Amino acid sequence: MTAQAVAIKTMQLPALISPEQGLRKYLQEIAKFPVLSLEEEQRLAKRWTDHQDVEAAHQLVTSHLRLVAKIAFKYRGYGLPMADLIAEGNIGMMQAVKRFEPAKGFRLSTYAMWWIRASIQEYILRSWSMVKIGSSAAQKRLFFNLRKLKKKIGVSDRGMTDEQARDVARMLDVSVDDVRDMDSRMSGQDVFLNSAAGPDSDEEKIAFLADPRESHEELLGAHEELIEKQILLQKALSTLSDRERDILKRRRLKDEPDTLEDLSQAYGISRERVRQIEVRAFEKLQQEMMKVA
Repeated sequence: MTAQAVAIKTMQLPALISPEQGLRKYLQEIAKFPVLSLEEEQRLAKRWTDHQDVEAAHQLVTSHLRLVAKIAFKYRGYGLPMADLIAEGNIGMMQAVKRFEPAKGFRLSTYAMWWIRASIQEYILRSWSMVKIGSSAAQKRLFFNLRKLKKKIGVSDRGMTDEQARDVARMLDVSVDDVRDMDSRMSGQDVFLNSAAGPDSDEEKIAFLADPRESHEELLGAHEELIEKQILLQKALSTLSDRERDILKRRRLKDEPDTLEDLSQAYGISRERVRQIEVRAFEKLQQEMMKVA
């Protein structure tokens, strides 16, 4: 981690939300920080980028805490504590200050809102379910817009019709199956595998899941079979002449086989002769393996 990253990471923000303090008091406190003019913002940003002035970075962050709160409030419908949403947004704000390049001419607020949203959205996706909801850009877009679009097109409590699912898929440029899957996952609840299998059961749900892995017996059998095949191969190779065995190994048993040209030069014979020896040696090897089998 760079010195800049450490400085930003350890920056003390004013009165981050806590249960004792409350949301209203927090909003009152961040409202005390003045909004920066373009000249002030440029000056502070230059002090940070040129000299790693932590106090300058602190002023840039605190002057935008109201922006963080405003964006965080747009995500309050996901059932997560506003304190956590704002705290995650503040992290995004600090990341924006760390990467802000004033020379490009943009205002910090324009640049920072993308970092704030990304940080909050990632937190929501991590917290929404133990099962990862979305990883691709299309899945994230679907997750954060599905509820709004369902309300817009008037989806009833009975669920989306096929036509409504197609409308949502078209508007968000995803497949109908993706829409159905996301709607099902957002409407469902996590099932804890360590919970009881039934009201009167002493067994856990996890006990009824099939293990997709091979059993120890199957793994041991496969290992013994591999060893047996290797022994048979070595015995069959021992029946070949030294030249046949060398050519066959270098042509058929290497990860990167030698070319006919390489072997023709090594043995002082034509490439066609090398090919003939290889074919004949392979036929002899097959015959020996079939005898043993």
